[in-house]
Parts: sequence; structure tokens; C-alpha cells
Amino acid sequence: MRVRGISLVVALLAVAGCANPSTVVPPQAASFGQPGGVVVESALPVAAQRALDRTLDRYLRDRPGRAALAVYDRTTGARYSYRERTPFVLASVAKVDILLAFLLGKQGELSAYERTLTSKMIRESDNDCAHELYLTVGGQKGLTRALRRLGVEHTWPGPGLYWGTTRSRPSDQVRVLEWLTDPEGPLPASDRRYALKLMSSVEPSQAWGVSAAGGDVALKNGWLPVDAHDGLWTINSVGRLGVDGHDLLIAVLSERSPTMETGIATVERLAELAVEELTRSQATFTAAQVF
Repeated sequence: MRVRGISLVVALLAVAGCANPSTVVPPQAASFGQPGGVVVESALPVAAQRALDRTLDRYLRDRPGRAALAVYDRTTGARYSYRERTPFVLASVAKVDILLAFLLGKQGELSAYERTLTSKMIRESDNDCAHELYLTVGGQKGLTRALRRLGVEHTWPGPGLYWGTTRSRPSDQVRVLEWLTDPEGPLPASDRRYALKLMSSVEPSQAWGVSAAGGDVALKNGWLPVDAHDGLWTINSVGRLGVDGHDLLIAVLSERSPTMETGIATVERLAELAVEELTRSQATFTAAQVF
């Protein structure tokens, strides 16, 4: 679906509509190295990687702006990344990072009010609630500490109160999705289920993006006309997909699209092309097992 005529307020200097939550400090837990799993991780086979590189190159040749993506197929263990050396502004995708840091500090013990905050932040992309939760986890320093403990090394939260200007690479956002969903990760099962429930039930008008690749979807999108890019659009989409028996984590980030609709079309087609390549092999899971 398309969202029209909406712009993101990146930082809110005054909170309206969400009262002060209890302070949560992410625990000083030991670093978790790599998320767990029952398959051996590896890069996408060289031939498949080169073929997909060429396919994406051809598509982007005539598209405005810049885009990159990363995919992790948990079913086969294959990882793939494309053009991700230079980071992107995350816009509202940063709310997934904030959610992870917040849940790390709560360890399954969310109050009713905190559930309201997190639900509105993810499902409705509510900026006021995101602002409060960002302050709750310690703002730029707190979110940076939480991410670094989990090996998320190439994400730089926004300065001061500007969480929406957080910069990151697609593979880092895939890593964030791993930590939100991994049975051997730092979150209890109840928090993992809760995060997926939120991302599986975003407002219908915000359900575009990686969902174009089909299957069962849990996602979060970000959209923002960036002043530093002369008002051109940053359009991002991250999520977990169950497609043809494959359990996929995917992040597609883009910038400098002339319109929001153009950016959405670019992100959606990139997701489709990447998922088509990674799901060519025979499925070993059913969609019901994935989710």
C-alpha cells in the first residue's frame, strides 16, 4: 500500500500525547557474538551473488537516487549484501533499533503503558512515543551502547534528540532483526513474540516495502524528505518474511528519490529481486513453521 503526503518529524523537542515512562537502562550484559541458529551461515554462492549483483545493477541503472540491501536466509544460512558501504539515514526504521534496546532493558516485564508506547511506535509509527522511548534507553549514548554490545558496529544513532537521523547499513539492520527474533539471543521468548506481533500488524497504509516480496510479513518502514538532500526522499523498509519455506530477514535502504512513490517502487522491486534469487532452492520450512 502507498502512504501519500506524509513527512516524518525526526526529533520532537516537546512530548505531546505520551507521558513519561519509567526509566529503563539496558543491562550491562555480556556481549552476544553471533546470533544462534541450526544452519551454517555462509555467503551466497559466488555465481548466484554475481548474477544478483548484475540484476540489481540493471534495475538501478535507470532509477534515481541510491539504494542498498542485505538479506539473511535463516533456512539455508545464506547471506547477501549489495552496495552498502556508505550508510543511510534510517528515518522511522530507527524505531526498530529503539525497540530492541528498550526490550533488552525490560526482559519481558513491560507495563501496560510501555506496551502502549511500543505498540504506537511500531504499528502507527508514532514519533512522540519513539521520542520518549529513545530518551528512556539513554538517547544517542544509550542506544549506541546497546547496539555495540550486540555487535551492531556500523549504526550511528542521531545526535541529541534526532533519533530519525540515525545512520546505518542494511546488514546492521538485518542484525537488529536477528536479535529481535533469535531463540538463542538476549530477549526472552515473550519479547520476541511481542516484537513480531507489532511488526506483523502495522497500519495498512504503512504495509508497503519488503512486503512486495510476498509471504508472511513482519516489517517496519521509514520515509523522510531530507533537507540535506534538497528535500529528496529517503525510503527504507526492513522486515522478516516467510516465503516458499524460507525464513528471511531483509533490509532495503534508499535515498534521494524525487517522490515518496518513486522511492517505494524502488525499494519494493529490490526486495522482490533479492527474494526471488534466495528462494530458488527447494524449501525446507513451511510458512507456518517460520512464523
